[in-house]
Amino acid sequence: MEKPRRTTTGLKALLLVLVVVMVAYPLVYILAVSLSASGAPVGDGLVLWPGRISFDAYRTVLNGGIVTRALLISIGVTVVGTLIAMVFTVAMAYGLTRTKDVPGSRFILYLVLGTMLFGAGIIPNFLLVKSLGMVNTYWSLMIPGAISAFNLVVVRNFFMEIPKELYDAARIDGAGELQILWRVVLPLSKAVLAVISLFYAVALWSDFFNALLYLNDTSKWPIQLVMRQYVLEGTSLGGLSHNPNAPQPPSHSVQMAVTVLATIPILIVYPFLQRYFTRGVLVGAVKG
Repeated sequence: MEKPRRTTTGLKALLLVLVVVMVAYPLVYILAVSLSASGAPVGDGLVLWPGRISFDAYRTVLNGGIVTRALLISIGVTVVGTLIAMVFTVAMAYGLTRTKDVPGSRFILYLVLGTMLFGAGIIPNFLLVKSLGMVNTYWSLMIPGAISAFNLVVVRNFFMEIPKELYDAARIDGAGELQILWRVVLPLSKAVLAVISLFYAVALWSDFFNALLYLNDTSKWPIQLVMRQYVLEGTSLGGLSHNPNAPQPPSHSVQMAVTVLATIPILIVYPFLQRYFTRGVLVGAVKG
């Protein structure tokens, strides 16, 4: 392998810097506007510093109670929904690896793969959720998407890469299927499970369409739907502050503050899963 030329290295570095700037600037802009006392509006040029820093927008948003409640709802839905999804996905993926022992498992696998090509649509999904009595409940945000076909296939393929001798050794020692799954398979699958958990958590945290479709009570709305109401619709759900006579910060600062609060939790979680994410993505890339 030849050593890259300085020109090539410089071009790569320049391209990387441009990509970083393009990705970082929107984040810096949102944070700057949320901390700005004047609420710099969109279209006033490059905003890299808020000028006079003020936390009034964050105080107003958090004191109102709406965003705080929505954050707690989103955290609860994300945590519980991810746990449910992982239990269902792991159990089904392990069952589908035993194609010789479980009758009809291959047919079920084909049904799962078929969902990646064909979808029922909004109306059939809504009628199904309604018939199950989950409309206007948090279960409607977690149960319909509890198993992702793509994530299921990834976990199943990883389980199938585990050497067959480990399964045989566990059975010789008298372990049942649940013991094999819990004591052998799961400890060897931390990387892929962390990646799939992150996929489920990000999907649950970012989803607002299901909440818009199934939740009629605005007090049950998650943070993404509340943020949509603030940022896109330009309205709040019953007011921002408990004291309507108090001076309100600029609307742009409030909108950006809600956006920052909706982004922080997932940014906090991601670094802890970064090392597993890198290992999980490379699973199966090297053979032999």
